[in-house]
Amino acid sequence: MDKNNSKHNTISILGCGWYGFELAKHLQSKNYQVKGSTTSPERLHLLEQAGIEPYLVNFQEDQISYHPDFFTSSTLIIAIPPKRSTAEQATFLKKITAIANAANNQIIENIIFISSTAVYANENETVTESTSPNPETESGKAILESEKLLQSRQEFTTTILRFAGLIGPGRDPGRFFGGKKDIPNGKSPINLIHLKDCVGITMQIITHNAFGHIFNACAPHHPLKQDFYSQASLKSGLAGPIFINELKTWKIISSEQTPSLLKYKYLIDNWTDWLTEDKL
Repeated sequence: MDKNNSKHNTISILGCGWYGFELAKHLQSKNYQVKGSTTSPERLHLLEQAGIEPYLVNFQEDQISYHPDFFTSSTLIIAIPPKRSTAEQATFLKKITAIANAANNQIIENIIFISSTAVYANENETVTESTSPNPETESGKAILESEKLLQSRQEFTTTILRFAGLIGPGRDPGRFFGGKKDIPNGKSPINLIHLKDCVGITMQIITHNAFGHIFNACAPHHPLKQDFYSQASLKSGLAGPIFINELKTWKIISSEQTPSLLKYKYLIDNWTDWLTEDKL
């Protein structure tokens, strides 16, 4: 692939954080021209060192600033989940609306919106992409509204990619509950995805031009919360957590679209095997 070919080989990643930066490096290694954004001036050099064209971009309600060149790409990946603060969740839809307006430039053809399986409620069932979302948290509600907003726009085709719980380098699951006690719902199934598969599924969408769909992204293995996190804590050399041996509300995230449309096979599809490997 010729990096100088055209905008069709150019991808802009809005939010080069834990996932976005890893994806940007992978795309760059596959000879895509990658534009990456950060809100931190200190990170610009880090992006540039990785061969990523760096941009300082901000879509805070009181400070919208970006260079139009950032949106001169065929595909825009929006990877900026709402922060935990209530104020951020309340203004998240406005932020996504501003981004959609900036992307309305006759150049952006496709958007991949990094969403979350938090849009599904814990209703004691297996959920797929055909399950109607019913978020219980303010964050989940903000994300679902943003999904709908982007899907309603006619200027570009939007793909929704709903990630389950994220683990991988820098996100050691052993530290989530290590040493804690009386943790509720110990018998509930886990829904997790490794960073490698986050990147792998995104790449599959791009290379197969699989735009305009909704994808759940979650490893197909769902051991009990108390089993997985106890093993993970011991693996990390931490005191084992103590769970309440109970099953309250739960859900299992499944995907109909990932195997059928993307033909994707998870790199990490068994958490027990993963924890017994030498390296987390």
